[in-house]
Amino acid sequence: QVQLIESGGGLVQPGGSLKLSCVASGRSFTPLTMAWFRQTAGKGRDPVASISWHGSNSYYEDSVKGRYTISRDNDNTVVLQINSAKSEDTAVYYCATSTTIVNASPNTGDYAYWGQGIQVTVSS
Repeated sequence: QVQLIESGGGLVQPGGSLKLSCVASGRSFTPLTMAWFRQTAGKGRDPVASISWHGSNSYYEDSVKGRYTISRDNDNTVVLQINSAKSEDTAVYYCATSTTIVNASPNTGDYAYWGQGIQVTVSS
């Protein structure tokens, strides 16, 4: 069974920082491209950032460029560093991993496995 576990969510003040981590696990499982998406109430799941299998390329949504950094600690772990948090960053964040692509991608269809989602709330 493949499992993605997110951690690090919670409440952060505007302008503050937060770090989300996601660990993928499973017998004989190696995550390729990994990504973060987010979803707000009444809206769809939107891409935030993704990173290639070897970390050679990445994708960032325009609204988070310069504030978010995606990285991989190892083959199974992806980290999203959120800086200069804004109220519009408030959402449920989902970690995802692909078993079919190796380059960064913002497309939900490229990702086979998803975490349960963690809440990030930006508020004073």
